[in-house]
Amino acid sequence: MSQTIAASAYVLGTLVCLACALLLARGFHYSRQRLLLWSSLCFWGLAASNLLIFIDMVLLPDVDLYRWRLLTTALAMCVLVFGLIWDVD
Repeated sequence: MSQTIAASAYVLGTLVCLACALLLARGFHYSRQRLLLWSSLCFWGLAASNLLIFIDMVLLPDVDLYRWRLLTTALAMCVLVFGLIWDVD
């Protein structure tokens, strides 16, 4: 039971990040504000990180993807920080 709840939480987190990424990308498409682009790219990376959590904890529990998850999350955050610094006005 607890494994099912955890798996659904991982999937839900991935779907929420994907929805945010899509909405931010759509907003960038219409307004061309670059901060929306950087935010969208960050959320794509966070969605990939959440997918790796699902794979690591549910599908392949004997394989350790901890470093890959951290790397993916760190890269996503670096993209957002780079965008914040690059597009300062």
